Amino acid sequence: MRRKDFFCSLRILLLSGLLFQINFIYGQNSNFIPLTTAKFSIGNNAAWAQPAFNDSSWNDCKLGDTWQTQGFADYHGFAWYRIHVNIPSALKNKAVWQDSLRIFLAHVNDADETFLNGVLIGKTGAFPEDKGGYVSKWPAVRNYCLAVNNPAIFWDKENVIAVKVYDGGGSGGIFMGTPFVDMLEKFDGIDFKLSDINFNSSPRTERKLSITNKFNTTVSGVFHYRVTDEVNGKIIEQRSIPVSLAPFSVHDCSFYFPHREGIKLLYDFKENPSGKVKSFAETAPYILTPQEKLHPVINAPDVVGLHPGSPFIFRIPVSGKRPFKFTLKNLPPGLHADLHQGIITGMVKQKGNYIAKIFVKNSHGADSKSIAIKVGDRLALTPPMGWNSWNCWGLGVSYDRVKSSANALIEKGLADYGWNYINVDDGWQAKNRLASGEILPNEKFTDMKALGDELHKEGLRFGIYSSPGNSTCGGFLGSLGHERQDANTYFKWGVDYLKYDLCSYSDNVAGDTTLLAQQKPYMVMRDALKQQQRDIIYSICQYGIHDVWKWGDAMNGNLWRTTEDITDTWESLYNIGFSQTNNAAYAHPGGWNDPDMLIVGRVGWGEGLHPSNLTPHEQYTHISLWSLLSAPLLIGCDISKLDDFTLNLLKNREVIAIDQDVLGSQAIRIKNRDQIQVWQKKLHAGGRAIGIFNLSNAYKTYRFTIPNARNKSYQIRDVWAQKNIPNKSGTVVFQIPPHGVKLIKI
Repeated sequence: MRRKDFFCSLRILLLSGLLFQINFIYGQNSNFIPLTTAKFSIGNNAAWAQPAFNDSSWNDCKLGDTWQTQGFADYHGFAWYRIHVNIPSALKNKAVWQDSLRIFLAHVNDADETFLNGVLIGKTGAFPEDKGGYVSKWPAVRNYCLAVNNPAIFWDKENVIAVKVYDGGGSGGIFMGTPFVDMLEKFDGIDFKLSDINFNSSPRTERKLSITNKFNTTVSGVFHYRVTDEVNGKIIEQRSIPVSLAPFSVHDCSFYFPHREGIKLLYDFKENPSGKVKSFAETAPYILTPQEKLHPVINAPDVVGLHPGSPFIFRIPVSGKRPFKFTLKNLPPGLHADLHQGIITGMVKQKGNYIAKIFVKNSHGADSKSIAIKVGDRLALTPPMGWNSWNCWGLGVSYDRVKSSANALIEKGLADYGWNYINVDDGWQAKNRLASGEILPNEKFTDMKALGDELHKEGLRFGIYSSPGNSTCGGFLGSLGHERQDANTYFKWGVDYLKYDLCSYSDNVAGDTTLLAQQKPYMVMRDALKQQQRDIIYSICQYGIHDVWKWGDAMNGNLWRTTEDITDTWESLYNIGFSQTNNAAYAHPGGWNDPDMLIVGRVGWGEGLHPSNLTPHEQYTHISLWSLLSAPLLIGCDISKLDDFTLNLLKNREVIAIDQDVLGSQAIRIKNRDQIQVWQKKLHAGGRAIGIFNLSNAYKTYRFTIPNARNKSYQIRDVWAQKNIPNKSGTVVFQIPPHGVKLIKI
């Protein structure tokens, strides 16, 4: 799986009959026609665009869900949707502006051409046969508009919206939203943009907001905001502001809200003269993680693994005020440390277990920690942590963007908490291999070895992406037939991590859906990686087909994707995160279930980066659940522009420690009732980490009691707040926010 912003004058373009795509949308207007079902067929035929084509024998398909969930589980390639809909003239007559018809198709994966009654009304992305080849435009919203006098619209008659889709891999179809047809109104040009919040010690925090008119016509109305207490619904503050927005103009405003959990901010813009209201609500962000201490704190995992005879690099994660002075004792023979930067490098030739002692001090204090260095057959003894380019840059990944992310990982202190992989996802490959078959980077990456060397110099690790098929999900070169050659190249470049994404490989197995057909490409690359004298983490990405958690370890996989791609919606987070109920037994040090990358911060999959659509409550749930699941933690946002709230999520050492617990146990669900789920994870020191999740849309009270607590001494700790919770007889009453969590440790 895997849009330039283009805003223009509706009056000029639509009334002249031209077509264009807009990409701002908050929801349909009050008079609309929902599009819920379509006729569907895989394949490709130009005749299928025509309204007269007889599609009565086609499959019925629900719009809003992928075709993989509707009987085409392993299909990737071309498919068509034909949506039959009567568009009454009453829809136009009831509109205030009466300017243009909008056809909203939600998200389409990956490229589409959309026709109305045989007339092409929009195209997003490019198909394999197009000049320049396949271009994925996931996750662009398809939102096509036509002037009301466009002859392609059959008013008061049946219309056929025919959508030609090409899916290059992963999920396919029209999904992540409910398609509809409506009339565009002036207030649809109103857009709310929130600035990052700069938190400080004040009990009140400033929210800055911009109201933008994206149309070439003046829009007037009243902006109203309310600050409310989410628990009791009481209004803390509210105000109405008359606003007149000239074409393409911006109006800025600001107000304050209490800095605590449970504050909701509601915004309304009532447009004159229609009286139509555009509303937007947000849960105010709040920080739970205590402020970072000045004295040094070592945040390293308790154990690291490496192969004998392989180069080793390890940046000691230490938070606090720099500079630090490091002292190390009992390093294995062959390893040495840069005592200024705190980076361990070298090579250990003999297998064995070593206990290294790390000491660090600065002008504010000192810390020490013992780390087990296990030289043997296993890597990834704790889940990998780092950054991956896909969820922010998509196919637009480049050397500059990767280097910027690596710099930010260090400058913003994330490397001080163990985030150390910098992974280049799809889009780095040149169009053609050398005559010898060697793969090359494209013009965005002139020298991959130099990139790897730069990352290693900072103590970071270098990850890369490929596919066992002829092409990747984004249409770039895969590794089919060149597996050994590519593994050799990765070795020369200094690659430490390979994400191997199934994508087009299914095109080569002629419909063979057996387990062996799924395993074979991963066996081939497994054997190629084994020949390299380098520790390369092997990430098996094939979406959980044939219960990969049962056989990923036999492929020497260090992590294996258990689901389809994640997106920044509650529905996606819920469906993926809370479905990990049948694979806990297969997670262990060296092999981890992977429910996909993190969706916090500014994401966008290549175009139009935006703050995550998850509420703050949902983002706390996201990080808590992934840590309980012992999931790999790969940041998916633009970390060069991280705000304070997102840094708070990613720099809580106690939450990270749950994920990195040396026991390697994955949490299991122990309660699922009344929209409350409780997940419990065993910890190596004998304690337990427990997540209490509220899946409802309102605050819920939950009484938590430790069984047999009267006979033993227990301490309950709030992990996010990093403080112990006073309790009597092991009982605590929690108020849990909607889609939120209480993460505790016992």
